[in-house]
Amino acid sequence: MSSTEEIERFSHAARSLRDAVSRVVVGQHEVVEEVLLCLFAGGHALLEGAPGLGKTLLVRTLARAMSLDFSRIQFTPDLMPSDIVGTNMVSVDEQGRKRFELQKGPIFGQLVLADEINRATPKTQSALLEAMAEGSVTIAGERHLLEQPFVVLATENPIEMEGTYPLPEAQLDRFLFKIFVPSPDENTLVEILQRTTGNANPDVPEVLHAAEIMHLRRVVRDVPCASVVLRYAARLVGASDPENPNAASVAKECLQYGAGVRAAQALLLAAKVNAILNGRAHVAIQDVQRVAKPALRHRLILGFEAEADGVSTDDVIDRLLTEVPTAAAATEAIAG
Repeated sequence: MSSTEEIERFSHAARSLRDAVSRVVVGQHEVVEEVLLCLFAGGHALLEGAPGLGKTLLVRTLARAMSLDFSRIQFTPDLMPSDIVGTNMVSVDEQGRKRFELQKGPIFGQLVLADEINRATPKTQSALLEAMAEGSVTIAGERHLLEQPFVVLATENPIEMEGTYPLPEAQLDRFLFKIFVPSPDENTLVEILQRTTGNANPDVPEVLHAAEIMHLRRVVRDVPCASVVLRYAARLVGASDPENPNAASVAKECLQYGAGVRAAQALLLAAKVNAILNGRAHVAIQDVQRVAKPALRHRLILGFEAEADGVSTDDVIDRLLTEVPTAAAATEAIAG
């Protein structure tokens, strides 16, 4: 169980990261919060937004603030899987003997920016699957472990933009969160202009290190969760599956496929982080509800009619949260 001291240490680390990021990134407070939820939960995040909204800047700033080995993969239509993971190359030593030598690809970083991931073909996108799921890559039949913590923060342009490929469902499911990056309002844009059109170049302090990040992730997993909260998370995920006997009406109306096991795991881990950041050593149903949209939106597949009617997965999640009763509501219904 997380002690009061551990909770305070956790909150201090999160505040320090937020302050470090705010030195460079203007606004986007909810985006930063959701990235931190994902980071401390031990997952990967997909950031979607139009070009120029600071997605890449946010990732670079986090890498500096956490003193992690940063690498960037610029996804393009001609990018090959070996350009990501690396390959064995023939080299010649001083005695003229030939041997194979591993040339590591950019996936061998700790904080990996997969920039514009949906501009590459699905075959190339799939090169990330093993790394994201298992923390390792296989090259020429040999498995190589990646240094921990290992985090992929991918950016993508809205799918309607020219030259983009939809991410395969298996790839999407490896992301703990999908985070929308909105355009700035007028006041935020004015501040961005003030900061970026002068000579100021703010320093980003190193506020966390790899060992401390791994410790904080272990603290997250120690947070207890009551059976009623576990059951609510399971019920919420099950209700999103239109084939489930207990499916919500919105799932039957709007979805082809619902969320699965990884979605339930994402809900619970992120809810634990949210609980700690709110000063609690236990998970509440409200924590699960807070993280429902970023944890589920990329795992729900809309039906044709719902897409034609302009229904979004966030709309579906809003209705799911309304339709799926909490334990208190279910008890009241039974008593009534």
